[in-house]
Amino acid sequence: MLGSTHGTLTTDFRARVEACGETPRTAVHSTAAPAAGNAAERDVSGRPLHSDVPDLDRFFRPESVAVIGASDTEGRPNTGITRQLIAWAERVGARVHPVHPTRTSVFGLPCHASVAELPDQVDLAVLLVADPVPVIEELADTKIRFAVAFASGFAETGESGAAAQARLAAAVQRSGLRLLGPNTNLNAFQEFREDLDGPAIALITQSGHQGRPVYALQELGIRLSHWAPTGNEADLETADFISYFAERPEVGAIACYVEGLKDGRSFLLAADRAARNGVPVVAVKVGRTETGARMAASHTGKLTGADTVVDAAMRQFGVIRVDGLDELQDTAALLARARPPQAEGVVVYSISGGTGAHFSDLATEAGLTLPTLSDAKQAELHQWIPPYLNVANPVDNGGHPVGDWRGRKIIDAILADPSVGVLICPITGPFPPMSDRLAQDLVDAAEATDKLVCVIWGSPVGTEEAYRSTLLGSSRVATFRTFGNCITAVRAYLGHHRFTASYRSPFDEAPRTPSPSYRKARALMRPGQQLSEHAAKQLLRAYGIRVPREQLVTSAAAAVRAAGLVGYPVVMKASGPQLAHKTELGLVKVGLTSASQIRDAYRELTDIARYENVPLDGILVCQMVERGVEMVVGVTRDPLFGPTVTVGLGGVLVEVLHDAAVRVPPFGEDQARTMLRELRGAALLDGVRGAPPADVDALVEVVLRVQRMALELGDELSELDINPLMVLPRGQGAVALDALAICH
Repeated sequence: MLGSTHGTLTTDFRARVEACGETPRTAVHSTAAPAAGNAAERDVSGRPLHSDVPDLDRFFRPESVAVIGASDTEGRPNTGITRQLIAWAERVGARVHPVHPTRTSVFGLPCHASVAELPDQVDLAVLLVADPVPVIEELADTKIRFAVAFASGFAETGESGAAAQARLAAAVQRSGLRLLGPNTNLNAFQEFREDLDGPAIALITQSGHQGRPVYALQELGIRLSHWAPTGNEADLETADFISYFAERPEVGAIACYVEGLKDGRSFLLAADRAARNGVPVVAVKVGRTETGARMAASHTGKLTGADTVVDAAMRQFGVIRVDGLDELQDTAALLARARPPQAEGVVVYSISGGTGAHFSDLATEAGLTLPTLSDAKQAELHQWIPPYLNVANPVDNGGHPVGDWRGRKIIDAILADPSVGVLICPITGPFPPMSDRLAQDLVDAAEATDKLVCVIWGSPVGTEEAYRSTLLGSSRVATFRTFGNCITAVRAYLGHHRFTASYRSPFDEAPRTPSPSYRKARALMRPGQQLSEHAAKQLLRAYGIRVPREQLVTSAAAAVRAAGLVGYPVVMKASGPQLAHKTELGLVKVGLTSASQIRDAYRELTDIARYENVPLDGILVCQMVERGVEMVVGVTRDPLFGPTVTVGLGGVLVEVLHDAAVRVPPFGEDQARTMLRELRGAALLDGVRGAPPADVDALVEVVLRVQRMALELGDELSELDINPLMVLPRGQGAVALDALAICH
């Protein structure tokens, strides 16, 4: 199952976080998904911590089906649908009960005049009616568990359609049954090949046509077990089917085409269930170019667009996001069928030095590890490969050895290397009979090893015997048509197993009860208002986040006294509830070293504020903190996922650099550290140009404290922006030099 080793917080680190009244949320590893029925358990924000797994067995394999609006009149749309449903029911062993008010039989089957006449044992009702709401209301008095509504004209058509869909959803909720649709199709009732074995792909699509390429994989010998065309998701949604498929023993991978997520938390809980069970989820999610529809006052808000959050949330819970339907096919197929890797090393084996070099460049740039084979292994390979050819990796055999007994020897020798987990052989074009022999040797070697063997058959024709029969006839060789799809799939395969081997569900130890910090912080909140910097820093103090020594003053004389207490040199800043970016207005003075400078700065700051018509609650006289690495840490509210936490490079160029990473709470220390590694400027934290390494532990601690704030204040805090957070040299901590908070 899943691996059990993982890092823990150091004792000092944990003690520092617990000092402010809460424990950092590093989740405990769990090898099994929680049982269904725990959905009532909620975190401190009121969001569920577990998802129920809908029992969809009787949806996909009903014992009896009611077809409401059934027809056998040729030329009618309902007739073709009725015919297909009868054929499907026969395949799955279900009885069909046609329902129509004016017919006594349909296709020779007895027809019921109304829903009320249906027998008690009906599992699934298929609604071939334009307005499903009245039928749903009639079904409320039956024992039918599932219904499908094909009708369109709902949320996909605009505001009036959305209102109609809301009425439908309400009727479904009152009825107690579960509904697929509306605006769905017959894909759930397709014919699946029964002659294929091995782990299967379960398919979920919001657009039925977009699932056709994955469905067609059956023609290449890859098993498909289910297809859920979710349509408008008035009730049953993508998350429900992910949760269900993740528990099915025959499902090796879940492939999804997603246009919009219905509920962010439901999706994450479903992805969490799949990750716990080690079931890969591969998804095309449209909307990469969509921009976040928010006017954000904070830097954090401007860094976080809608798709940025979706992308981060998917990676956080191990969902593999791909762009094209061809990538969806190839990646899902590989993940469904390949055994776990024994090593992460990839060896490229080719008959051409140019082919090997080209593919190796692309693979290395994509992040795959191509280890240099040992001297002993290279010497072994040179028994069969001329000594002037490179066999370090990529391995170039020169062509001729693949045509005789040497070809299999070379492949077996490569696969025997303990550093090798994947062998990839790009064949850019057929060259029979040698390519036929090469394909057969690769298949035979794959059957004899647990390691992954991949072949790229580059011929545009695809009718060659070596491809159609030899390669596609093997369930142990992963065959691709392009370099790019092979690299994408292999990277996803290695990444998935790396992820699940150390996965710890963050929901297991998400906080259930508020901390003492929450009670302090809530007293500072002002609904609908932006807090002044002074008040925002008090909010940070409540959660144990360090801020500079400072005093809020309302006179020049008080400013001079404050500077003496804080200690020269000092920074002076205007503080007021409507100030978002003080630097642009000239409302920050840095490096003041004398009383006269203090008095002059006070006068200038208040004059600017008066001229700009900016109300102040005073002037802050702040400790001047020595230079470190400037970061930004913040919170924004995503309409889909709720509060999100962002960390990135900070300072005045934050919106220019756009170097930030996002996570959706809850998450643990491991994810906080991963966020830092994702930054393009992460090397700055290691120390550059003679600068000492930064206190990364302190930065991670701040991220976790901000996450706790996001969980506890998520519905009361619209935005939080700590910029800059000065991360001092290792062991010296991190200080929030400025803060902006906007209450919901």
